[in-house]
Amino acid sequence: MAINKLLLTFAICRLIVTVGLTVDPAELLRLGVDGQLSVDPSDVEIASLDFGLLSRAEPMAVLRPASAEDIARLVRAAYNSAGGFTVSARGHGHSINGQAQTSSGVVIEMSRRSGGGQLGGLGNPNPPQVSVKEMHADVWGGELWIDVLRSTLEYGLAPKSWTDYLYLSVGGTLSNAGISGQAFNHGPQISNVHELDVVTGKGEILTCSEEENSKLFHAVLGGLGQFGIITRARISLEPAPHRVRWIRVLYSSFSSFTRDQEYLISLYGNPPSQKFDYVEGFVIVDEGLINNWRSSFFSPRNPVKISSIGSNGGVLYCLEITKNYYQSTVDTIDQEVEYLLKKLNYIPSSVFTTDLPYVDFLDRVHKAELKLRSKGLWDVPHPWLNLFVPKSRIADFDKGVFKGILGNKTSGPILIYPMNRNK
Repeated sequence: MAINKLLLTFAICRLIVTVGLTVDPAELLRLGVDGQLSVDPSDVEIASLDFGLLSRAEPMAVLRPASAEDIARLVRAAYNSAGGFTVSARGHGHSINGQAQTSSGVVIEMSRRSGGGQLGGLGNPNPPQVSVKEMHADVWGGELWIDVLRSTLEYGLAPKSWTDYLYLSVGGTLSNAGISGQAFNHGPQISNVHELDVVTGKGEILTCSEEENSKLFHAVLGGLGQFGIITRARISLEPAPHRVRWIRVLYSSFSSFTRDQEYLISLYGNPPSQKFDYVEGFVIVDEGLINNWRSSFFSPRNPVKISSIGSNGGVLYCLEITKNYYQSTVDTIDQEVEYLLKKLNYIPSSVFTTDLPYVDFLDRVHKAELKLRSKGLWDVPHPWLNLFVPKSRIADFDKGVFKGILGNKTSGPILIYPMNRNK
């Protein structure tokens, strides 16, 4: 059956470590890489931090690779070094507990974008290569998902499975899982990969897939960076929808909320017209969230008060669902959505709905990011916790955490949504 995932994984780093002493940075500069190996204080400072801002580690140097061979050359040097040094790959800096950082070692800047989201440093070693015939794209491990999307949309195609936030690296999310509201249907991002190129801990560059080096393939996907650095991924594609009907509805009953979520993901094998394409949700313990978080897309913006709709224990639950459609199916989208909504038990007066282009829906969190940046609230500490909770214990979790420990003491997002275990 389904298990609930609480909060979305944002970790995007990989880590390779050799045990030993430090080496002279001047020795690293003699490695002869084609990219840029820098000991500049400004580069070192950026690589010392990650998005969470909860840890800091200053490396000896920063590598901006021009190819997978640059990465392999550096890792081989670490592996063969008498003293030894650490090597950590950094995508966009959204690491778990500082994994994208390293002290007394080298950080590999996999992404061509700086921490602020601007293009910087070297161009990507390999721009996305899209095969329309084979319906896949070969992508550099440091490419951000937003740039993958833009490249594939030029061919009318898009990856099948996403994270909520697209300014994360391909290799990073594949090292974790890559989960969002589409995972019930297509599986997480790691279930939509045909092939990988990986730099191993010995500095070898190996191609792996279900058929070739399969153990490495399955170890690296979701392996939290313990088995190598992903330098190329072959991602499965599908025809990109044109638009999205995005709907939010509210619940005061946790059991009704989870029951509807589980019902919706049970439809994953149905024809497209008989299921939603995205199922997620969040918990509201602060009334401000109900009208502020992700609400800028919805119009009219009728304010909703928790007290006015009889929430249980001051907590509400928001179900987010979407229906993708094409220009050719615009005449049937209303009927399809109406049919699916009739099966749900949400608060009738709480429906929010909007239509927007597919790319705008996928990139919706970036709009919130820009607002937070304008207020100076993006570059602050970001503690984050991710949990899988079995179906048998989700009611206890609601009672003990949402209605107990948290109360109204947090205004941060609390995502909660179901997953099919067999996906």
